[in-house]
Amino acid sequence: MSGTLNDTPKAQRLHIGFFGRTNSGKSSLINYVTGQEVSIVSSVAGTTTDPVYKAMEINPIGPCMLIDTAGFDDVGQLGEIRMEKTLDALYKTDVAVLVFHNEDMEKELLWYEKIKERAIPFICVLSKVDLIDDPSALVEKIKEKTKCTPVEISAKQKIGFEQFKEALQRAVPSEFGNVGILGDLVKEKDTVLLVMPQDIQAPKGRLILPQVQTIRELLDKKCTCICCVTDTLQSTLDSLKQAPSLIICDSQVFAQVYSQKPKDSKLTSFSVLFAGYKGDIKYYAQSASAIEKLKPNSRILIAECCTHAPLSEDIGRVKIPGMLRKKYGKDI
Repeated sequence: MSGTLNDTPKAQRLHIGFFGRTNSGKSSLINYVTGQEVSIVSSVAGTTTDPVYKAMEINPIGPCMLIDTAGFDDVGQLGEIRMEKTLDALYKTDVAVLVFHNEDMEKELLWYEKIKERAIPFICVLSKVDLIDDPSALVEKIKEKTKCTPVEISAKQKIGFEQFKEALQRAVPSEFGNVGILGDLVKEKDTVLLVMPQDIQAPKGRLILPQVQTIRELLDKKCTCICCVTDTLQSTLDSLKQAPSLIICDSQVFAQVYSQKPKDSKLTSFSVLFAGYKGDIKYYAQSASAIEKLKPNSRILIAECCTHAPLSEDIGRVKIPGMLRKKYGKDI
């Protein structure tokens, strides 16, 4: 697969991961940034176990997801499991905050290499400077090893937090947030028709998140949004003076919508849009060609990434396997 895990956008929230040893001051930093007691601050080692995720709007950065991780000096079998969780959090990180707090920085530098390997923008922090005999010497040492001047923090003396927030703003990738769901499929004043079946898979009384995000982006682009269900597609089209520029539908009704769409209307699905928005759509398109090479005894792994509870006629467990068996035989 081309690219890396870090190439995949995570909705529209900047994921900021905090990494450091146990009791190094990570939680105090997060509590300052959020202005809330999000993470427990304690002198007891191992207070933070699994990563803690906190969605937050940070001015002027915008929507963020702050990740407080377990100390990477955790030991024992449970410590190994926690380190796996911390590494997983690194895979989801857009900006990393690496916290140093004493002369022993061997583990910090190991994690610096992991961050560097993934080309993640990062900030170095030297915390608890009020407890360090010669913080300036330690600052120079960190700078020498990481090519990054650390922000000096003291929660007790309440210094360095404003400088940290400024450094955080500078670390945000310039291209972050510029990736849109719709790309160049629409322009201002286009009319877009969304066909959204409200079947048993849809949450009662709500629209699913991809639908909401798509509608929001269309409104931001100053497009006209028209929504209907599959049964009213034809009457909706008949009510329009001109054909919509784009029709977006649920993948399960793609064939039905295609048979009814006006010739000049482009057609795509929410699934395709979000495969491009959150994944490597070019790789997926290339991989689809493998379907033509399948044989009656081929073995196929279908992995679903959605979080809904599976229901009858589920697309990944029932519909796609059914279509493949219909084309290649029941032994596939």
